[in-house]
Amino acid sequence: MKYLRPAIILFVVAFAAYGLLIPRLGFYWDDLPILWIRYQLGTAALMKYFSTNRPVWGLLYQITTRILPPVPIYWQIFALLWRWLGAVTVYVLVKKLWPDQARLALGVALLFLVYPGFNQHPTAFLFSHFYIVLFCLLFSFVCMLQAFDSPKQYWAWTVIGIIFAALNLWMMEYFYVLELARVAIILTAVRGETLTLRERLMRTLKLWLPYLVVFTLAVFSRLFIFNNQIYGMSLTGQVKSAPLETLIALLQTIRLTLRLVLKNAWVQTVDYSDVAAFDSIAASYYGVIIFAVLFVLAGFFWMPRAVKQTLSSKAMDMLWMIGLGLFAVLLAGAPFWLINFVPSLDWPASRFALPFALGVSLIFGGVIGMLPWERLQITLLVALISLAVGKQYLNSQNYAQDWAVQKELFWQMTWRAPGIKPNTLVLLNEGALDYYADNSLAAALNWIYAPDIHGDRFEYALFYPKTRLHGELPSLEAGTPIHYDFLAAQFDGNTSQTLVMYYAPPQCLRIFDPEIERLNRSIPEQSLMRFAARLSDPNLIVNEPRAQLPGFYGTEPEHDFCFYFQKADLARQFKDWDSIVKYGESALSLGSHPYEPAEQFVFIEGYAHVGQWQRAVELSRKAYETSPDVMGPMLCRLWERIETETATGLERSGALSGVQAAFKCNP
Repeated sequence: MKYLRPAIILFVVAFAAYGLLIPRLGFYWDDLPILWIRYQLGTAALMKYFSTNRPVWGLLYQITTRILPPVPIYWQIFALLWRWLGAVTVYVLVKKLWPDQARLALGVALLFLVYPGFNQHPTAFLFSHFYIVLFCLLFSFVCMLQAFDSPKQYWAWTVIGIIFAALNLWMMEYFYVLELARVAIILTAVRGETLTLRERLMRTLKLWLPYLVVFTLAVFSRLFIFNNQIYGMSLTGQVKSAPLETLIALLQTIRLTLRLVLKNAWVQTVDYSDVAAFDSIAASYYGVIIFAVLFVLAGFFWMPRAVKQTLSSKAMDMLWMIGLGLFAVLLAGAPFWLINFVPSLDWPASRFALPFALGVSLIFGGVIGMLPWERLQITLLVALISLAVGKQYLNSQNYAQDWAVQKELFWQMTWRAPGIKPNTLVLLNEGALDYYADNSLAAALNWIYAPDIHGDRFEYALFYPKTRLHGELPSLEAGTPIHYDFLAAQFDGNTSQTLVMYYAPPQCLRIFDPEIERLNRSIPEQSLMRFAARLSDPNLIVNEPRAQLPGFYGTEPEHDFCFYFQKADLARQFKDWDSIVKYGESALSLGSHPYEPAEQFVFIEGYAHVGQWQRAVELSRKAYETSPDVMGPMLCRLWERIETETATGLERSGALSGVQAAFKCNP
């Protein structure tokens, strides 16, 4: 019961930071591929997916996915609980090391809970499993300290601690080196004992020995039994060829990393530049900040006050806390520095900041604890924690918006493409979505268009050309073979069977018409999409209802302009001109207008084919007026096709001569 108060405080703060938007959050980034593999391809495919790098971690997914279905809200709650449990464990750890500092222990746990350097919590399916591994490490520390406090149950607690330490070491590498923080924790725990230096070192070694054996076994297993890790050392060769330069570069990397995790992570809590439409959510953001300030402040005063100490003993305690935190930060950074990698606060590299959370929180707690006035300490802690809570809330807002955009992408895709022929490569532009890689969307594409697929092949690949060109996508020339290994399954296709799509919301998703879109200079050249447009073959779309969106995409959204645009574009593919006009009238009756002038082309073509030439010319002029230089060549090409495909007539001749003159077309 003595941990009930801090547990309640930590849970409420966790909910304020991560839980308020849970109903609006979904699946992101690697969530979708792993979910698709597990729930569509099966458990054997999931084991195959993890077999090349983290097989023990794959067993954890086998357990959790048998408990929870692919429903976002369940996984969001699951991640929130594990994030909270980790923070509670940090509180217990700090409280055991500094028994008279309950408020400061709560402060450290809260800083750990909302550490703003790690901003990917809404990717709940993936990171709930990270949190479980981190909890195993933290809980093993607590078990070790509990063994010290309970001589009669020493080996019982030690065995439990060893088991949880082993789980951390064998599941994944993110917190692997942090296991070595155990020796500093032991030194901190025995700091008050009257021992000579030799006695202290021997006692520390004796207490550490069971865990050191486990760590040594884990190292040997990775070196000699399971050595096909994702990351490899990259400094070895550099040290041999240029030792001094390599050392200087390494020190620079360490300096940049420390500045990032200790300073920049907290400075960004007052930066709103990365928040979409901040003005529209400002009121709720400030509400969260005010609540966090009041609740955290009340929470600190709900906790017992620190036992009074002399200035020297208090300063020494805080120096131990700072030293332990600095050691943990250095251990957290070591794996990245050895591969010459600098962590980042940007997506998706900010995940590498998670191992730093414990050390940073201890450093901040120790520095703040050095201040002479407790109220000043509480004020600084409340300010830091509240700003971090607000920043995590804003991160959730961004994720909620991205989930909505991603759902809209696939709803529009299924309206336009009820079915797609197997072995089709889809090329899509980057930039529309912030928290999805192309393989994330490829998993969703297969889940939707091949819901019954099993085995080691998948039917659709989705690439961002800018990302994959000269890699999995050797070239943008027709006839180029494509092979993509997704670990659990493979795709084999050819660029001659390609659909090219462009999505830049609030514009509608567009399936590229190769005759028209290759001339569209409004599409950024660096996206490579205009070059890719030559490969697009809309005939790969079949007008059969094969697509089935998984339940987590929700009910079909309200029919807006983009719905009627997609239906009209599908009708154009099959030359159903009357339906295009019907959809056009429905779209225009909504009072909305095309977000992109090229979205009018399908209606222009439909009106022309049913003989409503005046209406076709009117829409053409509106599109042209938005950007004559860009729209002119595209409209000329469109009207060339209309001229080729429609019967001659007086009204048609007038319309053709009018647009050719207005748009400066070459006859």
